[in-house]
Amino acid sequence: MSAARLPGAHRPVALVTGPTSGIGQAYALRLAALGYDLVLVARDQARLATLAHDVEVRFGARAQVLPADLALAADRDRVAARLGEGVQFLVNNAGFDLSGEFWTLAPDALQAQLDVNVTTVVQLTRAAVPSMVHAADGTVVNLASMAGLIPGRGSTYSASKAYVVSFSQGLAGGLAGTGVRVQALCPGFVRTEFHERAGIDMGSLPRPLWLTVDEVVAGSLADLEKNRVISVPGAQYKAIAAVAGLIPRSLVTRLNRGLFNARGRT
Repeated sequence: MSAARLPGAHRPVALVTGPTSGIGQAYALRLAALGYDLVLVARDQARLATLAHDVEVRFGARAQVLPADLALAADRDRVAARLGEGVQFLVNNAGFDLSGEFWTLAPDALQAQLDVNVTTVVQLTRAAVPSMVHAADGTVVNLASMAGLIPGRGSTYSASKAYVVSFSQGLAGGLAGTGVRVQALCPGFVRTEFHERAGIDMGSLPRPLWLTVDEVVAGSLADLEKNRVISVPGAQYKAIAAVAGLIPRSLVTRLNRGLFNARGRT
């Protein structure tokens, strides 16, 4: 089957989760500018509608609004069903961190984080890939994090992002030669609503460590063109990742604790 277009349209389709702010919004806008129609997935229906109107006015892109809470199995199933109809580009951006120590947090909050950060990525990727393989063309970008490469930014968050990195690497190997690209996007600290929503104070972070959302998206797209499975935007984070690969893991963990202070974060 060929990948589905939106009704009455002829542009390729990209589905983006968590597009109402931050990296997800920047990616959605960039894809609309590149000629994609969009399927927009998030909980906030009002913000989704605003973004859909914005991409139509600015880029002539059609947008299907698909309100969903990806912590809920029924909502994940609805999004997966849409992906099963076919898309050319999937951005698994939705995810969240938690404030508070692991042993103090409610189990259902920890499960919700796991369901959004890991289960959603696996389920939606599984739904999207078959039509991409059939068409010998498609792209999956999974939002991981530097925390997935260098542990220490909380326990469950780092672990969830490490899963996304490993999953993306393995899947990219399995899809070699099919025309389908897979990327684990591993940004460092980015100026978004992410930390504020998690209740994490980032006021002490040195200014040179901050990236903009546009830098992250530009880095991701450039690395896709080079078929790089792991994308680390920003020269400062490329250097950190390179150094981390050369020193013992125990020392990396100690250094990361000092630089990124995981106390009070999960």
